[in-house]
Amino acid sequence: MKIQLHIIMGISLACAAAPAAAQSLKVGAAKVDITPAVKDLPKSMLGVLDPLNVRAIVIEDGATRAAMVTVDAGAIMTETWEHVSAQAERELHIPVKQFLLTATHTHSAPWLRGEAYERQIFDAVRKAASALQPARMAYGTGVSYINVNRNIIDPQTHRWWEGPNYDGPSDKTVAVVRFDTLAGAPIAVYYNYGVHAVLTGNLDLVSADLPGATSNYIEDSLGNDAVAVYSNGAAGDQNPIFFQQTYDLRAIRIADYAKRGEDISNAMPPGGTGMDRKNPQVVKLMNQQKQMILSMGQMLGEEVLHVARANLERPVTVARIAGAQETVSCPGRKRLDQGRAGYAGTYEDADPVPLRLSLLKIGDTVIGGVDGEVFTMIAQRFKRESPFKHTMMTTLTNGMAPSGYIPNDAAFGFNTFEVVSSRLKPGCAETAIVEGLLDLIDKVDAK
Repeated sequence: MKIQLHIIMGISLACAAAPAAAQSLKVGAAKVDITPAVKDLPKSMLGVLDPLNVRAIVIEDGATRAAMVTVDAGAIMTETWEHVSAQAERELHIPVKQFLLTATHTHSAPWLRGEAYERQIFDAVRKAASALQPARMAYGTGVSYINVNRNIIDPQTHRWWEGPNYDGPSDKTVAVVRFDTLAGAPIAVYYNYGVHAVLTGNLDLVSADLPGATSNYIEDSLGNDAVAVYSNGAAGDQNPIFFQQTYDLRAIRIADYAKRGEDISNAMPPGGTGMDRKNPQVVKLMNQQKQMILSMGQMLGEEVLHVARANLERPVTVARIAGAQETVSCPGRKRLDQGRAGYAGTYEDADPVPLRLSLLKIGDTVIGGVDGEVFTMIAQRFKRESPFKHTMMTTLTNGMAPSGYIPNDAAFGFNTFEVVSSRLKPGCAETAIVEGLLDLIDKVDAK
């Protein structure tokens, strides 16, 4: 199969001959609350459990700048990234090709778009840029066992369904980049982990879910107005390991719908639609979900802090910034039937699916971005084949691909709900993403 690669943006590099003093790092960080007012919430949302934020880190090497920005959102429209990144280039001199805008993928945030939303995101970037100060950075990794592969064979139906698959592929790596002042005070932490932010998905309450709880915990622990920016790893097939409340609520909802003559056993109504909040069991399970985001946020946060305190490599004060982007195109398909999982879908050919790839390199730390929900094995392959040890993948970054889930090649042999709903034909996306990002690394290093 031929993979089409279309370079859409060039590569911005600091001159290799620039003196070291001109490449000394400066870093700034900021956080902006973007929680909608209760009166502005959609009718399907009952209130606010915890706030939504934009968190931003801006880096300067003396010759150019870069930004890593994360929004507590389910996804970020491509037009939103285009508008914000263009404004950042125009007003803050941050090249578009060195701008990463990532969604945490919380399932408990209203769908936001438009000028007011874009102003809030840009405001965080502007504040981070205005706070630039001499800094050092250090990279390290740890492990966290709070994620699990979420595709398993149902013991009753003997078909694929959603559940904790302890033997399935799962990457436990927590990658951490810490930015400090030259005196050692924390400025920001950029951390990468692959897990779906779905713990509060049944509550119909606004919540930043697990990523928000983790970042809040890290920030409270570090103090000094430090900002903890979550980087959404390859979580397409990864759930929180403790997710039983959601399964139990799902069973209750299926039974309630069945009493009314409606079968939703192979569907997934949004949020808490149809939940009987007078049912004591429903109330208990929902309260447990509220506790769970704090518990698991602390667990992941503690591992990030452990890495940041004791497992970092030697910090550097000079690191060259480089960025690049391209779009790869894979054959598409349109599904003709319905159902969540367990049965092979039927399809017809559709237009090719574009996938935007982003590459940001800071010193010897590489962040590869993809604008869709990527399966863990694709990210693991990219990290394995990258020539740099300090490599991570951030997903749902710089827009929203029209692909649905992006399974690895082998996963297309399973009738999981991600696979049957994917708009991609098998056999292209894994290699297109991995080789596309590796090509970007080569091009950055060649200049």
